[in-house]
Amino acid sequence: MKILGWLTVLMCGALLIFNVSEFPDMGDANSPANSKQNLSEYFLKKAYHDTKVPNVVTAVLADYRGYDTMYETAVIFSAGLACFFLLRIFRKKGPKSRFYRHTPTGVTLRIDEGGKLPEESDVFKRIDSIWIPHDNIVRITCRLVVPFIQIFALYVIAHGHYSPGGGFQGGVLLGASIILIAVSNNLRAGIQRMSEKGAALMGSAGVLIYAGTAALCLLLGSQFLNYNALAKLLHIKPVVARYNGILIVEIGVALAVMAVMVWIYYNLSSAGKHDEGL
Repeated sequence: MKILGWLTVLMCGALLIFNVSEFPDMGDANSPANSKQNLSEYFLKKAYHDTKVPNVVTAVLADYRGYDTMYETAVIFSAGLACFFLLRIFRKKGPKSRFYRHTPTGVTLRIDEGGKLPEESDVFKRIDSIWIPHDNIVRITCRLVVPFIQIFALYVIAHGHYSPGGGFQGGVLLGASIILIAVSNNLRAGIQRMSEKGAALMGSAGVLIYAGTAALCLLLGSQFLNYNALAKLLHIKPVVARYNGILIVEIGVALAVMAVMVWIYYNLSSAGKHDEGL
């Protein structure tokens, strides 16, 4: 199987390298992306008129090529599922030894297999064996920084229409804030903020919000992902409905990206055991 895998990778790589020669030259004025006979000029001139979204990139991603972005969101969720099915281990088998820190003195204790484990309290705190060094400055600084990261992430999602940003960028920031907690404290601290089940449900909800918005357009008698149809439901002008539709799907993208990032980190950092992380 390993040989077959290598052959598949090499063949795909060879095909990609071979087809690179068919790409237009960098900056070619006659390339499909720059040619006046293609859609680029239309997007640049008509995006605001069609969507009331000043950020042309967001308008293109969430409206003009909304199908592609929806499938990208589904691919991200599929990556999380793949890591779950390939790595997740449900056997209740703990490590041969556990590490605890005696909080009053800062002394690190290693309890070997068969030894009596102290109850986690204000006196004894379990720590990950891979991340034994403990620094209050790092831990407290990260705790103070995380809320600001999350506020900025919400700003990036909400203002992706007007400035660089959107659902993918905001979702990455939200996911990074949870991962920062897990890295600066321990994996269990991150899981307390967002459980494995919570991450799976939020990732599913993000994809469902995107696809559900598209399906709602169908139910309202319009085309799939034609946000103009939402005007009937929201009692607003069609162009404003397109604006709000873009915002709704961006929120779905952000939820999916955040949850899948955290979900993948939990499984990769703990080798699927969710017992001790990086």
